[in-house]
Amino acid sequence: MTYFETFVAPVPLDQLEEYFTLAAKMAPIWKSYGVLSLLDARPENVPIGKITSFPQAVQCDDGEVPVFGFMTFHDRAHRDLVMEQAMGDPVMGALMRKVPMDGKRMIFGGFSGEVVG
Repeated sequence: MTYFETFVAPVPLDQLEEYFTLAAKMAPIWKSYGVLSLLDARPENVPIGKITSFPQAVQCDDGEVPVFGFMTFHDRAHRDLVMEQAMGDPVMGALMRKVPMDGKRMIFGGFSGEVVG
């Protein structure tokens, strides 16, 4: 069953382009370790809700916006192997340290399933 890893993270609006530039540099590294597909999405219609919302979920401050991303893997075991290898890559590590986001407020998780449409 396909495995999906997803996240939402707060990024300073004035550093949004830097975020996507770094994400583009990391994409081929992820792919070289076996990620099947990647998506990094720009916020476009993410209003602050009355009870919950993407900005509230990651505690966006003024001047921050949530970004959304996900990666696909063959299954959970494949994800675990890819993550172990990619996290040990010194180039990936250096790029990740430059990403302008507060990782403490990032939410993420993994889901198994099938594309149904």
